[in-house]
Amino acid sequence: MAEARSRLWLCSLLFLVALLQARGVPVRITYVRNSAVARGAVCLDGSPPAYHLDRGFGTGINNWLVHIEGGGWCNNVTTCLARKNTRLGSSKQMAKEIPFSGILSNKRRYNPDFYNWNRIKVRYCDGASFTGDIEVVNPATNLHFRGARVWLAVMEDLLTIGMAKAENAILSGCSAGGLTTIIHCDGFRALLPMGAKVKCLSDAGFFINAKDVSGALHIESYYNQVVATHGSAKHLPRSCTSIYSPGLCFFPQYMARQMRTPLFILNAAYDSWQIKNILAPGVADPQGTWHGCELDINNCSPNQLKVMQDFRLEFMYSLGRLGSSSSRGLFIDSCYAHCQSETQETWLWGDSPVLAKTSIARAVGDWFFDRKPFQKIDCAYPCNPTCHNRVFDPQEHPNL
Repeated sequence: MAEARSRLWLCSLLFLVALLQARGVPVRITYVRNSAVARGAVCLDGSPPAYHLDRGFGTGINNWLVHIEGGGWCNNVTTCLARKNTRLGSSKQMAKEIPFSGILSNKRRYNPDFYNWNRIKVRYCDGASFTGDIEVVNPATNLHFRGARVWLAVMEDLLTIGMAKAENAILSGCSAGGLTTIIHCDGFRALLPMGAKVKCLSDAGFFINAKDVSGALHIESYYNQVVATHGSAKHLPRSCTSIYSPGLCFFPQYMARQMRTPLFILNAAYDSWQIKNILAPGVADPQGTWHGCELDINNCSPNQLKVMQDFRLEFMYSLGRLGSSSSRGLFIDSCYAHCQSETQETWLWGDSPVLAKTSIARAVGDWFFDRKPFQKIDCAYPCNPTCHNRVFDPQEHPNL
């Protein structure tokens, strides 16, 4: 009995050590000051933009992975004021150090293709996926809608410290950062040397224009308000805004069709954020009948699962509207999840999600280095036993 307990204790200790190693070393924050602030490239509260940089080494010294933080959007003065004095609106409120894991890990075991690259996490503080640009600042609110300027200031700062010599580069991002990646992908490519291999990875950024459970186009109205509040229209791809209204050009199904730079789309077909905020937002579910289902997919009724299966079909249809491209990568699993590249457990771990016996890390690496194409779409829920389905704490998400 004592020997069995000792083995169990040793296994637990080894697992804990491995987990701590996987979480990586904390990376300090860098503020983009001086010229950025002088030209108005600032967060919602007027503070300077920021990013975290872990320098590349060895064969990765001239390779760059720029990862954009997520965090939703603010669609009017009230919601922007609510985030103005948080880490999503002010660099003053951001942690001075954050751990890098998953696609940002510096350990070959946990991130075999990109571990020794220059790895950057750009902090998100404008509330509009780095698209806004309004000159006038209302003194009553002191809100600065300058996301497009922030984007350019951060990119220029990275170019001056070595990215201008990039041989390989990836622009990636999660959630609102994944949408940022799609919006700015071609522009990012244009900043880098002609001979560089440049591609983009959008993680949980393929938001679709779908009706909610009440039949309303809640998310379309919301994006229209985001674009109007931030003055985003002039910084959305002209190839889209010349055809569609600017609000629709926040949806990749319309906006990404004309992209020239290779794009990898990593997304859950049952994206937990989209289920909670596009399919069944609170405004469409005043009685809270979806609350338990949104917290844990195992709590969903047969009828709710049917609605979610229909949502998956609509997601597939929207994805199909992009058309086929041999340069595109796809990893669309059947998980109830949101963002799978930033956490070690989903990026590359002993039980991380797989499609065609391939982890996300391996699929992205094979695609980037042209070792083999990867365009896989999972079968319907609950077919994939490797999924890490999100279970939310009702105390932390009382309004879900």
